[in-house]
Amino acid sequence: MRVTGGLYRGRQVQCPPGDIRPSMDRMRQSLFSILGDLSGCSFLDLFSGSGIIAIEAASRGAGPLVLVERDPRKRLTLLKNTSFVEGPVEVLTMPVERFLKQDTRAFTYAFLDPPFAFEGKEAVLDATVGHLAPGGVVLMHLHRAEPLEAVRPGLEEIDRREYGQSLVVFWRRG
Repeated sequence: MRVTGGLYRGRQVQCPPGDIRPSMDRMRQSLFSILGDLSGCSFLDLFSGSGIIAIEAASRGAGPLVLVERDPRKRLTLLKNTSFVEGPVEVLTMPVERFLKQDTRAFTYAFLDPPFAFEGKEAVLDATVGHLAPGGVVLMHLHRAEPLEAVRPGLEEIDRREYGQSLVVFWRRG
């Protein structure tokens, strides 16, 4: 995989071992075109996988970055993939649910990319609201056919985009 735009455009990113569903180039380009310049914006990447989404955000100015991935086999690849990113990057190996219960920071943007088979997506999304700064935005990558209650407590849906079998929904903290 390669970074699609910004400061790190063209940089190669490795896929870690284990289950991974890398975000399509076209989807990443579109999402970050919608988000625009992220200078000075903090970014939380939940279910990080390879870290490509956080790296794309950093490439467009975001920082600090926090990446949370449950699978310890992916940690080494995440550290290697983010090693060239300037600015603070924190890679945490723990369940997303535990991070959301323990951490108290608020972020400008949060990206959730749970495995399509992951149960508890709505609970994780609802818990993420408490980690958004006022006016912060959370994006969630889902399978297009997956049912998800559109009305979320504390969130206003502001956009949704389909990319093949993928759907990304954008919510703003109200």
